[in-house]
Amino acid sequence: MAIQIDSIDEQILYYLSQEARHTSAPDIAEKVDVSPPTVRNRIRRLEEDGVIRGYHADIDYQKVSGRLTNHYVCSTGNRDREEMAQRVLDVPGVINVREIMSGKGDLRITVVGTDTDDLTRIAQGITSLGIEIDDEDLVHREYFHPYAPFGPRDEEGTSPVTGVAGLAGDADVIEIIVREHAPIAGKTLQEANEDGLIPSDVLVVRINRDQGTITPTGQTLIKEDDFVTIHSRSGITQDTLDAFTGA
Repeated sequence: MAIQIDSIDEQILYYLSQEARHTSAPDIAEKVDVSPPTVRNRIRRLEEDGVIRGYHADIDYQKVSGRLTNHYVCSTGNRDREEMAQRVLDVPGVINVREIMSGKGDLRITVVGTDTDDLTRIAQGITSLGIEIDDEDLVHREYFHPYAPFGPRDEEGTSPVTGVAGLAGDADVIEIIVREHAPIAGKTLQEANEDGLIPSDVLVVRINRDQGTITPTGQTLIKEDDFVTIHSRSGITQDTLDAFTGA
């Protein structure tokens, strides 16, 4: 059952998700304009109601003896998804499991290994449960941002750029949502390139559409609401972003 929260609860959650370890009740109280005891009571109620499920350290495993973080897209088939999610947590090296409301790719599993051989061992542990690995990505960097609608009402709206990560060689990878009336919407990638909307050093490497993933070619048509991953080793300009957002 959904829990009803008010604007004060929303702002408390916003500031906690920024950096819970360094955010005290007095700090939040000053920003939300309520008393520290009110903030403490609100946090306690949100914890009891299960809205705040826990506080987790954001660990850079690569800095610990060069460990590798891998992300697996998996399918449980006709097995009980919740049961399989709980069982896969027992595989040594698995640190996070998400259940996805879809038929294929309904589990997203994050693991940490000491090296590629260890990742192979973890993958074998996952498949031994009868879980199929559909795809995998080696995670380089991960960024978090609090949910903007819970934040101060005078801040600007959320950006359509939903994630940014660096790759080897200082490459830029940006995930972006194609907005309504964006110049690139309704064009193939080849047409977008010919029209100068996508520079030659920018590649569209993945498109997520209707819960499916498309590996694009020159004839792939870009549509509104596509979730597009673009890549460039020389940097992604604002003009390129504008082609996808219509800004």
